[in-house]
Amino acid sequence: MADRVLQVLSALADPTRLAALRLLWDGEEHCVCELMRRLGASQSRMSRHMAVLKLAGLVIDRRDAQWVRYRRHPELAEPLAVLVDAAIAAMAEGGNVQLREAA
Repeated sequence: MADRVLQVLSALADPTRLAALRLLWDGEEHCVCELMRRLGASQSRMSRHMAVLKLAGLVIDRRDAQWVRYRRHPELAEPLAVLVDAAIAAMAEGGNVQLREAA
């Protein structure tokens, strides 16, 4: 479990990944196109970030035609979910990453 915690903490260390998790933590699926638009990231950059989050076990994906849709991993261990919740709360208080308005 210690290795998994370190992997999650590493994934949370990037502001774009943390902002993506903040969006995904609503329990809904979000396509890469929405994440790109809301976070101001290119497709390749967003895909790399999402690969890190998936490797850390924080999100799962589903292919839908040409898009990939991501959502919070439904079987995420509670201690890891608590880490993510704390990081999202800290980001919200600090306000260091601005999400773009949804069109």
